[in-house]
Amino acid sequence: MRRRDALKTLAPAFVPAAALGLQDNVAPSRRVTVGVIGTGNQGTGDMKNFLRDERVQVVAVCDVNKQSPGYWDGAVAGREPARNLVDWHYGREKRSGVYKGCAAYEDYRDVLRRTDIDAVLIALPDHWHSIPTIQAARAGKDIYGEKPLALTVAEGRAMADAVKDHKRIFQCGSQQRSDVRFRKACEIVRNGGIGKLHTVLCGLPGGTPDFGKTGDRQDPEPIPEGFNYDMWLGPAPDAPYAPGRCHVNFRWILDYSGGQITDWGGHHPDIAQWGMGTELSGPIAIRGGQATWAQEKLWNTATDFHFEAIYASGVRMVYSSRVRGGVTFLGSDGSVWVNRGAIEATPLSLLDYEPSEKEIRLYRSTNHTRNFIDCVLSRNPPVAPIEQAHRSITIAHLGNISLRLGRDLRWDPETEQVQNDTRANEMLSRPMRKPWKL
Repeated sequence: MRRRDALKTLAPAFVPAAALGLQDNVAPSRRVTVGVIGTGNQGTGDMKNFLRDERVQVVAVCDVNKQSPGYWDGAVAGREPARNLVDWHYGREKRSGVYKGCAAYEDYRDVLRRTDIDAVLIALPDHWHSIPTIQAARAGKDIYGEKPLALTVAEGRAMADAVKDHKRIFQCGSQQRSDVRFRKACEIVRNGGIGKLHTVLCGLPGGTPDFGKTGDRQDPEPIPEGFNYDMWLGPAPDAPYAPGRCHVNFRWILDYSGGQITDWGGHHPDIAQWGMGTELSGPIAIRGGQATWAQEKLWNTATDFHFEAIYASGVRMVYSSRVRGGVTFLGSDGSVWVNRGAIEATPLSLLDYEPSEKEIRLYRSTNHTRNFIDCVLSRNPPVAPIEQAHRSITIAHLGNISLRLGRDLRWDPETEQVQNDTRANEMLSRPMRKPWKL
């Protein structure tokens, strides 16, 4: 019996919530215990959002790094700052003085072994998304997993299958789906507001910004005390430690990520798929690729890129660092552009559009983390489910493969294979360093 089910059965005889340091005004059957796996940049930000939800109790945090700088703008993060934040948040609200504190772990498997944890937040570097997600699903945990969903197409498929097989709730951290402007733009397009859709422009940032202020430290250095670097590498190839390799700047190294192409691949291209109605499918070809690659000692992802994803309907998705940032839908009778905090349309009257009950009305969510907790309790699908996240990030992976090989690809979204291209299909997955395996 799962912990929350037991609470439903035994609630009348259970000890008061205050004795556990939990919210007094939330019924035990409506409370969700959460373990946070990855307490760097995005993980700490997501954790703060969960702390604001009165139905949530964060009971454990986990990170291979105890505490260090090297995160956003050189900030300090790690499991100890995260634990301190959780303890301060709950401790200041508990007048009983019996709050026992948040547990902190170095190994994520210790979190998954805890039977009193309902859900986990997984906010790790991309190369560490698949294995913990699959193991969490097997352990009966619901999962809020950060974007991009996976490092490869094969890992994404394995993750989606595991979540489905074990009947878990999975919310991808593609939070633009919980933004009213993005939803409005997609509803306008889905209901024919701009006529026949023919082109979608996805404008993504380029470059390799030095987010962690460690770009000048790409040569090998001694591993800092309190950092389990071998565990950080995990399934990635063995490599010497350097500050410019880890924490927030990992995304500029192809062994761990795909650069801006995948870092933003869970955002604007995901919205494009939502507006096109192809969120459970994908393109049939990738063509016209052009890219410039970073020439740093460690950083090697694309700094400038452009390619097109072609769909069976004839619609072109332009995936580029050379077009206006955001998502632009172009149709025979008008256009819609949307970005974070702004939306524009031609004709302007489209901005007054609201779909009728008989038209397509997309999933309504205004708070991404609360939507996840809603679905953990209701068992209904969330606004950014894993299968759709997998389909969206696949476009990014195919684009990177096409750019690296220097040739167009023909893609079968049903079989998830590149047609007549052995090398491209080999790049849909990657070998893992022992003892790790998918």
